[in-house]
Amino acid sequence: MAVRTFAAIDVGSFELSMKIFEVSRRGMKEIDHIRREINMGTESYTTGKLSYERVEELCEALLAFSDIMKTYRVSDYAAYGTSAIRETENTIILLNQIEVRTGIHIQVLSNSEQRFLDYKSIAFQGEGFLKIIENPTAIVDIGGGSIQISLFDKDKLVSTQNMKLGVLRLQERLRHMNAGVKQSDDLITELVDSQMLTYKKLYLKDREIRNIIIVDDYVSMLLRKKSLEHEMTGYAGRELFEKFEKAYHSQRTGELAKKWDVPEENMPMLHISLMLLKRIMEIMGAELIWAPGVTLCDGIAYEYAEKNKIVAASHDFEQDIIACAQNISKRYRGSSKRSATLEQIALHIFDHTRKIHGLGRRERLLLQLSTILHDCGKYISMVNLGECSYSIIMATEIIGLSHKEREIVANVVKFNHLEFDYYEEMARYSTIDREAYLVVAKLTAILRLANGLDRSHKQKFKDVRTTLKDDKLIITVDTNEDITLEKGLFDARAGFFQEVYNVRPVIKQKRTVNG
Repeated sequence: MAVRTFAAIDVGSFELSMKIFEVSRRGMKEIDHIRREINMGTESYTTGKLSYERVEELCEALLAFSDIMKTYRVSDYAAYGTSAIRETENTIILLNQIEVRTGIHIQVLSNSEQRFLDYKSIAFQGEGFLKIIENPTAIVDIGGGSIQISLFDKDKLVSTQNMKLGVLRLQERLRHMNAGVKQSDDLITELVDSQMLTYKKLYLKDREIRNIIIVDDYVSMLLRKKSLEHEMTGYAGRELFEKFEKAYHSQRTGELAKKWDVPEENMPMLHISLMLLKRIMEIMGAELIWAPGVTLCDGIAYEYAEKNKIVAASHDFEQDIIACAQNISKRYRGSSKRSATLEQIALHIFDHTRKIHGLGRRERLLLQLSTILHDCGKYISMVNLGECSYSIIMATEIIGLSHKEREIVANVVKFNHLEFDYYEEMARYSTIDREAYLVVAKLTAILRLANGLDRSHKQKFKDVRTTLKDDKLIITVDTNEDITLEKGLFDARAGFFQEVYNVRPVIKQKRTVNG
């Protein structure tokens, strides 16, 4: 395969960054990294808009990036905006203006999509990542607007949570309080504790976190400098953070910036990041930090290479998304046995009706997540199960899913329990588009059918087989038990399936003769 040249652009809250990669079957090679400081976050977080001057600055930088891409003869690019763009009130107008003026199309990442790309960039580090997550580990992803903490236990992603403790957001709060350096340390600790202690109670409980993997723009760069006194580049213990703190208070900022080889204008953000991480380490009881030195641009490039089947991931990312859903279900007392039965039946129907639904692997995953989360709302109300399930799913982040995908899952679960809303009705309260609406309808029809086959919640069927014949979907169930209830309630659920697919489901019972 020929070598492709790919550009990954991160429109961040404090910095515009572009990495140029050579991508081939042999892997990815970074050949250039261009950075331009543009503080968009402060304006976006406080006013909800970017000023004329800031938009001018952004467009000017992107035009320069465009010229650099032409120099390298870039064949493909991807440009993503994060929280500073995401939190503007006029996002669509802003993005159109940028594209018209620069020719660069920027896609806005949801928080979960952004963190998932950061996570992918870490996972692609291979052995270093796999070895460190053998012990309880937290990925702490620090952005300008917020931080994301993702917990690993026994090699599995068990939870992910977002908190409004980003570096620029904290800096802006401190500025409004006119805090001095020493007072700033106390205020950062208070702000971190107000959220982290609650987080610890809800998600850590008795779990001891041994390691922290850090993704950020400031501490990571510092830890990866070979001049620092620690055993391996990119690794640090808690005592090193104490040394950093003492040094920051005992030496002038300019002297430290020169000593640490950090731009002096970055020192305030570095200080906030150090204090933030130090307190998180203390609360979690972690002893080791690893800074792999990856950025969002790396994650963008890995996603491109993976989608184009240029590189293969050694880590199963889909399993992480499923594990997240399973832990949400567990938190809200969902029935794992019932979910497993629904999952088996629903995915079987999906796989044997591809001819009529035309959906792909990603939609199959969304159906699987819907079966796992099908009853999470009963934790709040058994009467309003559909609405409560929808609210829980929409309010709970599932790393790796876009906002639209999460809304699809939430609606599939909701309409598994409630009368289905047609598009005109749904459009009154939802931003879901027609394409996503059809996915909701198709997956809901399958989930309802699977739910109807186990209406008693007793997992009566040993085996379920489906055959698509003319205008009928013949479902043969292998059981010697009485399925009068399932047959009686099957028609109502089969009716919606027929409406969506123009195919009538028919249930047939096969009895096993005991020898």
